[in-house]
Amino acid sequence: MTDLFEASGIHPPDAPLADRLRPRVLEDVVGQDHLLGAGGPIRRMVEGGRLASMILWGPPGTGKTTIARLLAKAAGYEYQQISAVFSGVADLKKAFEQARGRRAAGQSTLLFVDEIHRFNRAQQDGFLPFVEEGVVTLVGATTENPSFELNGALLSRCQVFVLRRLDEAALDQLLIRAEMDAERTLPLEPQAREALVAMADGDGRYLLTLAEALFNLTDGSETLSPADLGQVLQKRAPAYDKSREEHYNLISALHKSVRGSDPDAALYWLARMLDGGEDPLFLARRIVRMAVEDIGAADPMSLVIANAAKDTYDFLGSPEGELALAQTVVHLACAPKSVSVYKAYKAALGAARETGSLMPPENIRNAPTQLMKDLGYGRGYQYDPDAEGGFSGANYWPDGMAPRRFYQPTDQGHEARVKERLDRWAQMRRERSSDDD
Repeated sequence: MTDLFEASGIHPPDAPLADRLRPRVLEDVVGQDHLLGAGGPIRRMVEGGRLASMILWGPPGTGKTTIARLLAKAAGYEYQQISAVFSGVADLKKAFEQARGRRAAGQSTLLFVDEIHRFNRAQQDGFLPFVEEGVVTLVGATTENPSFELNGALLSRCQVFVLRRLDEAALDQLLIRAEMDAERTLPLEPQAREALVAMADGDGRYLLTLAEALFNLTDGSETLSPADLGQVLQKRAPAYDKSREEHYNLISALHKSVRGSDPDAALYWLARMLDGGEDPLFLARRIVRMAVEDIGAADPMSLVIANAAKDTYDFLGSPEGELALAQTVVHLACAPKSVSVYKAYKAALGAARETGSLMPPENIRNAPTQLMKDLGYGRGYQYDPDAEGGFSGANYWPDGMAPRRFYQPTDQGHEARVKERLDRWAQMRRERSSDDD
């Protein structure tokens, strides 16, 4: 029965929301205008009435299966689908025999192979004669780089089209369609709606799954904040029951004495813990953490010294090895402090989660294969060591994302010199940007 629904372009009312909202014509596909819009290569194929074999390469939930189905419909081809996960040689032979029979009757076949990269090299070679003879028009879908996962011979007979992760505008279109289907709006504050879109990370199918869960779990009587949304859609991690309170009180006292630049207090708390039988390697690990968390780039040698103390204790053991820990605690307490790298990392992590899977700009993408070079990977890359002043000022940020400043070095210790260098490079970027304009 499901096949009859799909063949007619209609989905049963109890189908998942993502299936009910599957586009019925190519114009309804969102986020892939570079391929399907006016002048796009796939659009030109459809308008010409003849399809070429192709590989659709893109992340999950971007419309690969839908595009293949709609291509067959638009061009008048018989649509046949197999999955490389569940199909073997016998399934391929059967598909080719059926396609050959249709061809004899004057009917073309579009053979869609989902996750085509899962087929081994020999199975991929099996497509070649049928593609060359025109028995099938092959449309393969993959989330993996075709340069690495598909045979060169098969790639040479197919055009590779790169599908983009869905941007916020495309994902919002899907939410609007979901609301029209449900005949009610999602009970979300504006910021919660943005958070829902961010959760999807460019995956339209996953976004619709989240929206369907919201419709099922809420009655619309209250509007959810971003925090409420997290409670509804995400399972909370169980609370951790911390035991040995005194143990944690003492390690906190040691850490904060180092952070507060009081070497005498730090030594006292270190001695209290060692005398009480604390595992010295536990202390060594925490001392390393102090070096990266509280001192950071203000004194980069602190991390080297902290790791050396851990290795020294491993080598000497107690009681001599404990002197290495004491020496390091004094060094860290007396060192200049900076949490600039710590803050920068947290800000960068927030930006990474916010922007999801944006691709690097083409100039800094790796291009080990000809296909990737043809797609523009590596084009315009500037090698900084050979640039004037050892600095090119090139763009290293994802397309569509403006450069941000995460790392703000302090005037403490080593970071003061780093700050001068970064300020000089920032000025060079501005000057070269001005020259380009």
